[in-house]
Amino acid sequence: MKVLLTHIEELLQVRDSAPIMVSGKDMAKLPTLKNAWLLLDGDRIADYGSMDVLPQLEVSETIDCSGKMVLPTWCDSHTHLVYAGNREQEFVDRINGLSYQEIAQKGGGIVNSAKKLQETSQEELYRQSAARLEEVMQLGTGAIEIKSGYGLTTEAELKMLRVAKKLAENYPISVRTTFLGAHAIPSEYKGDKEGYMDLICNEMLPKVAAENLADYVDIFCEEGYFSVEDTHRLLSEAAVYHLIPKIHVNQFTALGGIAMGVQHNALSVDHLEVLTEADIAALHGSKTMPVALPSCSYFLSIPYTPGRKLIDSGLPLALATDYNPGSTPSGNMNFVVATACIKMRLTPEEAINAATINGAYAMGLSQTHGSITKGKKASIIITKEVPSYGYLPYAFGSNLIDTVIINGERL
Repeated sequence: MKVLLTHIEELLQVRDSAPIMVSGKDMAKLPTLKNAWLLLDGDRIADYGSMDVLPQLEVSETIDCSGKMVLPTWCDSHTHLVYAGNREQEFVDRINGLSYQEIAQKGGGIVNSAKKLQETSQEELYRQSAARLEEVMQLGTGAIEIKSGYGLTTEAELKMLRVAKKLAENYPISVRTTFLGAHAIPSEYKGDKEGYMDLICNEMLPKVAAENLADYVDIFCEEGYFSVEDTHRLLSEAAVYHLIPKIHVNQFTALGGIAMGVQHNALSVDHLEVLTEADIAALHGSKTMPVALPSCSYFLSIPYTPGRKLIDSGLPLALATDYNPGSTPSGNMNFVVATACIKMRLTPEEAINAATINGAYAMGLSQTHGSITKGKKASIIITKEVPSYGYLPYAFGSNLIDTVIINGERL
């Protein structure tokens, strides 16, 4: 089925030959085409151009986009979308003065979510997760990464990844999965982190690999969770199963985890709210994408990733939601883009690049997502009538999406 979009006010992220990522000063460049048309053929972008030279085309449907922007769907490269229940009581506890770490010490946090997930059937977990996935698709996300990490037992971790794989099978959105058994130390291993690391490396990893459940491996490299040495061990073990690293690092403290991630050719290092000159130096010359999660900073009232500093130093930057029940109960990439502009001082061009082309890179989807390029997936957002693309982060509280098409399917 061929769908023609006509009279597009401005077609964003138009790249005849798209780079795999954009860095530094290039992040301020957002190629666009005004008064444009776009042709979708099945699940692919077939062609585009100016309305002044619109050829005669036989199509199944024509969509008039007068006054509207069209851009590639968001690429959310860091989520924990598969989880059970919620943790609104901890939200109230934080309002009353407890820190994220204090809540975790009381038995809350990740361990609390793990207990709920272990008690939830795979069918019910799928139902809850599918509802969240449908919501983020309507909000313009066309590619998403989903981590495990709220199981903390072999069977529960496998259950999470099976649910993520089933979501990928049943929805048009592109899904990448990540094994995050090293998210926290479960209660039964309190005081025996080495024992839990043995379980991850000797039992969980082989079973995840045997079922082909994960594309990536992750670890929470943070004080009170897993050390740089633990990170090195896990990433070394995971390499045997060809799992590429994407790691949580520098959320609260700088331990040297970024350099370790780079050493292991991590696809991305995520969070980075605390950043040193040594961390920035480690990223230079690497193929590792720094990923900021501004809605996590917003929700926890912690510092924002110094995205301006990263970009000004010549590095790339991606944006993602960190959708999870404890620190970011939202998968709204529109809010992420706006918050990056408002709180991290990114320009609209930089934020859109970070949430599309660089987000695609951080999921290994550069060849199919992140730009309006012939042959890439027909995954696009059609906005409502807006005066400019700068209006998208400006009007951060408004739903400015008119239509979402993912892999050629109109939602």
